[in-house]
Amino acid sequence: MSQITTPHTPQPAAPAVIDYKTPSARRGRPGWLNPRVLLFVLIIGGALAFVLYPLAEQLLTGGIRQRSDGYMDVDLKTISTFAFDDKDGKLEDVPARFRELDGKKVILHGEMWSSGSAAPELEKFDLVYSIAKCCFSGPPQIQHFIKASSAKGPVPFFQGPVKVKGTFKVDVRREKGVVTAVYHLAVEELEPV
Repeated sequence: MSQITTPHTPQPAAPAVIDYKTPSARRGRPGWLNPRVLLFVLIIGGALAFVLYPLAEQLLTGGIRQRSDGYMDVDLKTISTFAFDDKDGKLEDVPARFRELDGKKVILHGEMWSSGSAAPELEKFDLVYSIAKCCFSGPPQIQHFIKASSAKGPVPFFQGPVKVKGTFKVDVRREKGVVTAVYHLAVEELEPV
C-alpha cells in the first residue's frame, strides 16, 4: 500500500496588529500634542498677545484710565476719533464719556504743534496724538487738536513726543461761525518722552 501524500497548503497567517498611535497617544494624549507644538503655540500666542493687548486695553478702558495719583491717563487718539461738524457741532455731539473729563486732572502723550510761532518757548500750542499719523481718514478735524496753554509762563517747545499734565476742559468754542476748539488743557507740567 502506498501512501498518498497531499501537498500541504499553508494556512494564511493572522494579520499582524500594528499600533499606529504615537507614544503620547498611547498614554491618553492626542498624538499631535508634543513639546515642539506646545512651544510653537506659546510663541505665537505671546506674539499675538503683545500686539493685541494695547488694542484690547483701549477697547476695554475707552482710552481713559484712572491712576492712583489722582490723574487720568487719556489717549488722545481715542478721544479725538468721533464725527464732529466744525460748523454746527455742539457740546452734546462730543461723546458723554469724553465730556466727563471736563475739569479733571489728566496726563496726555502727544506732539506739540504751533502753526503761528517758531519760538523755542510757547505759552500756547496745540497738542495732537501724532503730527505724521493724524488723520489718515481725511483732513484733520478740530477735535484732533487740544488747545493747550500754560498759566505759569512759556514752556519749551519740543520736537517729537511729549508728556503733558494739566487740567482738561471740554468746551466748544466758535469764531465767525466756525468751531475753533473742542478740547482745552491748562498745562501744569511738560516733558519730552
